[in-house]
Amino acid sequence: MGKIEREKKTIKLMVEIYCKKKHDMKNGELCEECQELLEYAHKRLSYCKFGENKSTCSRCPIHCYKKDMKEKVKEVMKFSGPRLVIYNPIELIRHALNK
Repeated sequence: MGKIEREKKTIKLMVEIYCKKKHDMKNGELCEECQELLEYAHKRLSYCKFGENKSTCSRCPIHCYKKDMKEKVKEVMKFSGPRLVIYNPIELIRHALNK
């Protein structure tokens, strides 16, 4: 799996954790707001200028997210990041090593 697909998997997991805990997500479905955020993040990753040579978005010199979406992603990551220890520790380690 390439870096882009791995990043997509990681952000999906983080959004799912966030939506489940904050928006009472049921049956594995995301609320409209979280689904929109996930689709936006996946789109930005698909069109990443650096492709498979990218680092994590937080270390990127180009900020391709709109300001409001950037704030939402930060909130999701701040909430879900520490919880990856419980939900998917291997993904947490991969993400941390990519920094």
